[in-house]
Amino acid sequence: MTLPLDPKTIVLVIFCLVYLFLVISRHYRALALWIGIGLLILFGQITPGHILGDINWNVIGIFAGTLVLAELFILSNVPARLAALLVSRSATVGAAVLWICVLTSVISAFVENVATVLIVAPIALEISRRLKVSPVSFLIALAISSNLQGTATLIGDPPSMILAAYQKMSFNDFFVLQGKPGIFFAVQLGAILSFVVLYRIFRKYRQPVESIETEPVRTWTPTVLLGLMILCLAGASSLDPNFTFLGGVICVFFALLGLAHQYRRDRSRRDDSCRRILRTYDVETTFFLAGIFVMVGALVRVGLIQDLAVFIQSLTGGSAFWAYTMIVWASVLFSAFVDNVPYLTAMIPVAAMLSRGLGIPPQLMVFGLLIGSCLGGNITPIGASANIVSVGILRRQGYHISFWEFVEIGLPFTLAATLGSYLFVYWIWG
Repeated sequence: MTLPLDPKTIVLVIFCLVYLFLVISRHYRALALWIGIGLLILFGQITPGHILGDINWNVIGIFAGTLVLAELFILSNVPARLAALLVSRSATVGAAVLWICVLTSVISAFVENVATVLIVAPIALEISRRLKVSPVSFLIALAISSNLQGTATLIGDPPSMILAAYQKMSFNDFFVLQGKPGIFFAVQLGAILSFVVLYRIFRKYRQPVESIETEPVRTWTPTVLLGLMILCLAGASSLDPNFTFLGGVICVFFALLGLAHQYRRDRSRRDDSCRRILRTYDVETTFFLAGIFVMVGALVRVGLIQDLAVFIQSLTGGSAFWAYTMIVWASVLFSAFVDNVPYLTAMIPVAAMLSRGLGIPPQLMVFGLLIGSCLGGNITPIGASANIVSVGILRRQGYHISFWEFVEIGLPFTLAATLGSYLFVYWIWG
């Protein structure tokens, strides 16, 4: 008896093997993905032309440009300075930590989440050191706060960029779409409810706050460039309504301006910051994002995505509410343990097809998918990269956090944030 080697079977087996590796390993993700793509080429399921066509170069440009400009923003010392000012103006330690979490959320709406944690973590560690208390709850709060607002804007996190690419959404569409409030406002409602949870956790810290010393701002240029980039992205929709190229061009352009400015500063100060930023650029994640587009493109071409959409529709009995509910809360559970980028990239076309099958606006399903897959990562220490980095920082400080210690804060925070966003999206788009 021979096994069937039809295109669906070949693509599904290779995808499952790659995904299994991504679930059990945090290393060599891009390499594993491109090995899978090589196997698809070997079995004749994709061609080099498919690869070039499937990769969304606009998203790659947005990711690359934003990542470089975020590094320059960190180097300027503006975020750390803002955090120190918030701490010095807080009456108690609990209030200071809450304000730092708010700042973390704001920064993460425009800067990658891991970078955001690295910006503000030293401030939280300094507060805990002076008070002689454990920084564990402080660092957990920073991590989950950064994951929250990364969902709210196009440039906040790769899943938002991927959603924008598939749905042809501009920067402005995250705020107002078809005359209705966009996903930004759904996240804000979730943020309000989740920060009530953090308030209940940190209100016990009533000690007065000591001032935190930080270095002065080195340069305001990256901050100005970041602001100009956001303004240009806001105006790009009129010139590129289908989200095909202009967002990526804008982000890369401002990143190059920032690097040119930093290079001039380095020459005058005999520094090598510009070269260090280029040397440490996250090449692996860039290739990982590109590979995800190719792999999902293969799933779409052989019809597996459509099959999954039909299966989910059959489970919900044709009910839009139950289909939406299943998408949101299954995504929360799934992304609590595995990387949300490949999951979300594979599921966006499923959600869009499911919407067409049920005769409802696609925004209901894809917004629910984005909320569930991004916020679910806040539940566990392995659910998001920012969580892993925070746990690593704590470990280097001599604090070994247990799985359930993280869940104790992450779970109620996630339930509150997801519930608020879930209800808002259904109210607007359901």
